[in-house]
Amino acid sequence: MCRIAAIKSRNPLPPAPVLQMMIAMQKGHDNSGFAMVMQDLDGVFAGRKDLPLLSMACTPAGLEQADEAMDRLGFELQFDWRPEVDPSEQLDIQRMPLYVFRNYQYPETFRIRPMEERKKLLVDTRLALRKLLAESNQGYVYSFWPDVLTLKEIGDPRDIAEAFHLWKDNQPLQARVISAQCRQNTNYQIVRYAAHPFFLEGYTLMGNGENTFYQKNRDFQQRLNPAYTGFESDTQCFLYTLHYVVDTLGWPIQYYKHVITPLPFEEMARRPDAPVLQEIRQACQHLEINGPNTVIFVLPDGKMGIACDAKKLRPVVVGRDDDMVVAASEVCGVNMILPDRNSEADVYPGERELVIVDSSLEVQRWPQ
Repeated sequence: MCRIAAIKSRNPLPPAPVLQMMIAMQKGHDNSGFAMVMQDLDGVFAGRKDLPLLSMACTPAGLEQADEAMDRLGFELQFDWRPEVDPSEQLDIQRMPLYVFRNYQYPETFRIRPMEERKKLLVDTRLALRKLLAESNQGYVYSFWPDVLTLKEIGDPRDIAEAFHLWKDNQPLQARVISAQCRQNTNYQIVRYAAHPFFLEGYTLMGNGENTFYQKNRDFQQRLNPAYTGFESDTQCFLYTLHYVVDTLGWPIQYYKHVITPLPFEEMARRPDAPVLQEIRQACQHLEINGPNTVIFVLPDGKMGIACDAKKLRPVVVGRDDDMVVAASEVCGVNMILPDRNSEADVYPGERELVIVDSSLEVQRWPQ
């Protein structure tokens, strides 16, 4: 099983707490990798929240190709931050030559255009850069979005943290929302793109488990949006369904659970909203999932959510104190960073509910 953890905090935090949670859950992963997405940034990226941030790992030739492409598109480089990576051969990490995190100004013609047009530009640009570097085998592009930073690496999470100096509390990377996962989906080839969390247009999602309806989901999703691509892991289907339900269809987030794990027909028939639920199930039948899984996601407005499969076959727990809410695969992960919380108030999301953590850190439980 994978191990996943997410923190939503009132105050900016370094990555160290989520890494501490991963170490506590060490027996649940196999050192095939570590990845994290940081949102609502502070630290070195404070004051640049409106500028799209490019997160990539590449060779010098790949960076040159990306620079040329960004120049052609009219993006202007505003800020360039690159971590100092420990070169020690003793560390179990498959390093890339360069790790690049850059803020850009939009092309001049897009600065006054509606946000929907700028969103499309950012997605199209990321996909074009990804294709460009993939064709030449010169690197990986993970995200290109305002106020979002993504790091993915292959190796032992302890050594990855050591290499990037992520244990330091006074380091440049700070954020109020951090999602992280250890262990790739090893049913598939180990590649950087396969590491959770996955990100698209402000939506972040990671999972623990598997989706046995992966093929059905993928075949349908590939026809819905050109940004629904890659599919290096079956968990990406959860992200694309989340984006489709909330962003494309404009439905309330509560309907996400009805799409991925719809109620049985006999139970649905007893409800006053049965006609709506039946239409959702019929229209979105190819987005239903199956198999043991838990997902933790973050929405563009910063809300955090947790959902489980219909049989609750993968664990997850939500703990909190006055300053943060933490979700993790195992309670030992929560204990690691919130040892003094009121554990009797912990939430163990059920198979027929959606848990949402709002901007005030209220933990809401929405029965399906």
